[in-house]
Amino acid sequence: MVIHVDENTLKEDTRPAAGDHPVEPDTGQAVLEDAEGAYVSAETSRRIACDASTVVMRHAPDGTVLDVGRKRRTIPPAIRRALAARDRRCRFPGCTARHCEAHHVRHWADGGPTRLTNLVLLCKRHHRAVHEEGFTLTQSADGTVGVCRPDGRPLPTSPPVPRWDNDDQVRDPLAPIAARLATAGIRIDPHTATPH
Repeated sequence: MVIHVDENTLKEDTRPAAGDHPVEPDTGQAVLEDAEGAYVSAETSRRIACDASTVVMRHAPDGTVLDVGRKRRTIPPAIRRALAARDRRCRFPGCTARHCEAHHVRHWADGGPTRLTNLVLLCKRHHRAVHEEGFTLTQSADGTVGVCRPDGRPLPTSPPVPRWDNDDQVRDPLAPIAARLATAGIRIDPHTATPH
């Protein structure tokens, strides 16, 4: 997929203020190549540009191409591997998705560096939420990621996912339910849902 995006469109901050709806910039464009004028929103362009190859093209006022720069990868493979090793999953609170995209906490088009300290992994759903639904991310010096809702309220972190192993120190989260079922004489096994 190739998208032609004006530089100002990538730099434009179109995220809504608290309670507002997203507003597209008045200038600039983001158009899909070979899609006969199919436009893409500025925030969709920014999301895709987080972890994409970019080529700078200079145009004359009449639209003819003056110069085509070299292809460059926004996030080098070595940093991408280090990011995957560090984060292992989506950093959005409560999400455990492992198939993720790299996201610049401070977008590279706004001067954010392509360094491990400015990158987090987000699944496709949460990457879209950050770029197109108004959620914002912050990252503290210790690497903790904070998320704010579109209205500015912080999204609370979720408790860790319970471990399902035989370690005696880990309490079985289903123990109270299992005790109630045993008291009631109800036995659940692999054939419980099988019709008679």
